[in-house]
Amino acid sequence: MPAARPRLLYVTDLAYRARGRRYCDEDIFLTSRLRARFDLALCHPLDAAALMDGYDAVVVRNSGPVLGYQSAYDAFRAQAIETGTRVYNPLTGKADMAGKQYLLDLSAAGFPVIPTVGGAEDLHGLPSAERYVVKPKLGADSVGLRVVPARQVAAAAASAGGEVLVQPCVDFLHEVSFYFVDDDFQYALYAPDPERRWALEPYAATAADLEFARRFIDWNDLGHGIQRVDACRTRDGGLLLVELEDLNPYLSLDALPEEARDAFVGAFTASLGRFAQGALTAA
Repeated sequence: MPAARPRLLYVTDLAYRARGRRYCDEDIFLTSRLRARFDLALCHPLDAAALMDGYDAVVVRNSGPVLGYQSAYDAFRAQAIETGTRVYNPLTGKADMAGKQYLLDLSAAGFPVIPTVGGAEDLHGLPSAERYVVKPKLGADSVGLRVVPARQVAAAAASAGGEVLVQPCVDFLHEVSFYFVDDDFQYALYAPDPERRWALEPYAATAADLEFARRFIDWNDLGHGIQRVDACRTRDGGLLLVELEDLNPYLSLDALPEEARDAFVGAFTASLGRFAQGALTAA
């Protein structure tokens, strides 16, 4: 008798419009490939809690910033934890999945991140700069982000009532992202033009680059799932963390050559297979 195929509920918002990216294309491509290995259904994030019973795992992919449906997402999380539903990525993530507090924690712990403080009273802890970034602790996709001159940063931080992060505007050469499945590095992409964040090209990561990125993967200790380490290359050649995306990172697969894209799909499929098999074994 053939072995049961794992059943996946794949959560995505195919209608979400992101600046410079087409989320729907990526998930249409990925699900077309995953169907060879899994029985799967797609649903909008607002429907996930009502539909997730009866599936071996729930895969949260390009579902858009949860700020647009925070109460529904909180209810989904609570229900998944209560019922023991297997969610990929696992809900134990300590980075963007839990807000931006991790940038404060990592900065205070001496990790190589853009210097970050949590309010006007701590601005003395930042290096001097002509401009500063002020963004919400629960922000995503640049929602609510402001760039203000130095003379206005104290007022901007104070007006938000302590729910913001403040960082100096870093003069960088380019942004670069490192993509991992489970603990395994898959590929890197970078934006040669700092003014065009999503005009990405393949990037040959060095051993030092990967050592940098793995520090954050090891810190998050997620075990399963897809993570994207976003960094900026400073003028002195070093890297600073911009963001550790561990909830639903966009993958920019269209920027990869076919061979690299196929390799990622293979790694993703294998990871999902191991993850879903845990549910089948438990059942």
